[in-house]
Amino acid sequence: MHATLRIAVFVVVFVPVAANAATAGNAADGERYAKAHCAECHTVDKSGEISPDFAAPRFVDVANTPGMTERAIAVWLQTSHPTMPDLMIPEPVRDSLIAYIMSLKSLPQQ
Repeated sequence: MHATLRIAVFVVVFVPVAANAATAGNAADGERYAKAHCAECHTVDKSGEISPDFAAPRFVDVANTPGMTERAIAVWLQTSHPTMPDLMIPEPVRDSLIAYIMSLKSLPQQ
């Protein structure tokens, strides 16, 4: 019985971590995608420039929105927006794009 309990605890604790690690994107791939597909409307780097489309948020601003998480960006990318084209971003590409956007997050002031 104790072995079964240990296995159950292992599954509950470690499997979600492993699954999450497997779906984490590659920020460098996400940057390449952003420059190729998003830069027409958004400022996709930390340059500080205004986005080409004034209504499109800069990716650095998205990353630094209080409470912004990878999950929130994933939901946002899957929700239609009136001012955004209806993009169907494949999941691995989406994960990399999210990783890139989150890499733009400023470090907290100390």
